[in-house]
Amino acid sequence: MSLSEVRAAEIVAEHDEERPARRLTGRTDRFVWLVALAVALLVLKQVFFPFSKGNQFYLVIFLGCTLPLVFVCYRPLLRKSGDNPGYLDWVLAAAALFVGLYPVLGGYDAFLNRQGTLSTMDIIAGALLLVLVLEATRRTTGIVLPIVCVGFLAYAYYGGFLPQNWGIAHAGVDFSQIINALYNDATGFFGTPLDVAASYIVLFTIYGAVLNASGAGKFFVDISFAAFKRSRTAPGRTTVLSGFLLGTVSGSGTATAVSLGAITWPILRKAGYPKENAGGLLAASGIGAILSPPTLGAAAFIIAEYLQTSYLTVLIWATIPTLLYYLGIVFAVEADARRFGAKAVDLPTENARKLLLRGGYHFLSLGIIVVFLALDIPPFAAVVYATGVAAVFTLIARLTSGEGLKSWAMDMLDALSAGVRGALPVIAVCAAAGVITSTITKTGLGQELANALVELARTVTDNATAVLVLTVVLSAIAVGVLGLAVPVTASFIIAWVVIGPALAGVGVDGPERAMFIFYYAVLSEVTPPTALAAVASAAITGGSILKTMWQCWKYTLPAFLVPIAFVLTENGAALLLQAKPLTVLWVTAVSALAVGALGVVTGGWFFGPARWPVRAVFAPAALCLLYLEPVPVFVGLGFCLLGVALQVFFRLTEGEADASECVAGDRDAGGGGLRRETGDAGG
Repeated sequence: MSLSEVRAAEIVAEHDEERPARRLTGRTDRFVWLVALAVALLVLKQVFFPFSKGNQFYLVIFLGCTLPLVFVCYRPLLRKSGDNPGYLDWVLAAAALFVGLYPVLGGYDAFLNRQGTLSTMDIIAGALLLVLVLEATRRTTGIVLPIVCVGFLAYAYYGGFLPQNWGIAHAGVDFSQIINALYNDATGFFGTPLDVAASYIVLFTIYGAVLNASGAGKFFVDISFAAFKRSRTAPGRTTVLSGFLLGTVSGSGTATAVSLGAITWPILRKAGYPKENAGGLLAASGIGAILSPPTLGAAAFIIAEYLQTSYLTVLIWATIPTLLYYLGIVFAVEADARRFGAKAVDLPTENARKLLLRGGYHFLSLGIIVVFLALDIPPFAAVVYATGVAAVFTLIARLTSGEGLKSWAMDMLDALSAGVRGALPVIAVCAAAGVITSTITKTGLGQELANALVELARTVTDNATAVLVLTVVLSAIAVGVLGLAVPVTASFIIAWVVIGPALAGVGVDGPERAMFIFYYAVLSEVTPPTALAAVASAAITGGSILKTMWQCWKYTLPAFLVPIAFVLTENGAALLLQAKPLTVLWVTAVSALAVGALGVVTGGWFFGPARWPVRAVFAPAALCLLYLEPVPVFVGLGFCLLGVALQVFFRLTEGEADASECVAGDRDAGGGGLRRETGDAGG
């Protein structure tokens, strides 16, 4: 039995990093629908007809219009006390509207001219906006990020009271200057994170909503089922492909895992997958979608903005790591299907060719994004064009099937509104992240923490290579731990300004350190002990949460180790296609072999069951191969050859033992038959 949509929504609400929104009804729902639609039109207007007063003027209006929606759409507490907003929610929404638009209500130019010398009213409005942003963040993502922000604010204000021999001590920043930096400066609320949310992320959430309204989600699942013929590995492969395609619509690893599980868990169960392995596969497939082009996660847009590069370049950097990630999952699926004795499952699916002829246009908009980016069209314009193409082809499909124009128009307007509502948690997080980036900029804390991280590595050893390795490992742990507490986007922003300088200090270039931090921020959704995607998948399958986490970690292990590979050595840059073609070729081949070796270690299968001695040999093989220098690579190849030899030896030994048992069994059977025949004759 598949899960109902209501139950799936409940699981997402319980385990996703974003808190569940209210289910509004009546006039409140219509009002929010209308306001969100107006914001969507404002965002589209900014793409083609930007405000003459500049981008920060647009960001002020954008935050002033979206922040009130958070208080109407999200509950102050998780428990339900009636789903429509109460009086306090409306008061907070009105206050957010006023203080959000305050810089433009009294004259935007005059407000900018007061930078550094804010009036009393400016400070009151800015302080109130700070409180409202933190409350909006608490409602949408939980209490941890607001507490972190308060900690940074306290450090900025009380830093002068710290012992002056401490590296992180500073002169202290008075309250008015803190508010000035947040409210009237490009590093605060209206900094890069909110700019990315208002200029890119909201457009992609609108695109996902339009795709969903067009029926793309159902088509992606159907085509995945039809793509693989009836075989014992087909259910696992179908789950992986469906997760990859559904992620372009969802944008959330946990939500994708749950949507996927509602459809594919009954099939995996029928094929013979244990609950925990199925849950791990669902979580890994869901999280893979936001690690992969052409959409990636929200933090990918921030990478492009921080490094002042194109979004297409970031997509190119992610190409080989994505291939290695899915290669690892495929190895695991193939091994599991054989270890568990998975059975082929008959599925009532249409012919793949017929499905493509009828719904292949859903792929077209995805391709358009990539093509337009390759033509140097800005990503915000490319996604708008892709959204338009998806809407037009949906209209053609509706008219062909006999549906009316009115239903299509309403679905598209609903999608525009839903896209803005879906972006509200990210908008709140990006505004709150401005508190952290502003504090770090004003106090220089980021560089001090980065220096401390490198010094910690140097207390262990003075060897430059060892310091690099230790710094990278400590950075990976730090980003992973940070990601357990705050959402992916906030995790990346904080890690970039704190851990990024530490990696730069040991010689890691911008693209490598940005992608390193990005991967570990995203992987927090499958990192124990929280592993939200794995916990949600366990709720779908009914399996043990801890065992599901372990299985998910097994499937995603390449994604944890490959980012380390591209920051440890210069050749690692080839994994981001930042090298000559020949270097890219051999580095990719060696990394793929390393992923295969990891698959033997975690999957316990190598053309047959792999004993522990074989798995123990392939473990150092994988680690050596991922240190992309000639000597370690050759050592890793040697370990691989040893592992192959051991596996052949064990397989031959098992074959001889099986043959001996068969011969002995035949002799016993023959002897018994002869005695019986003799006995019968004598009788």
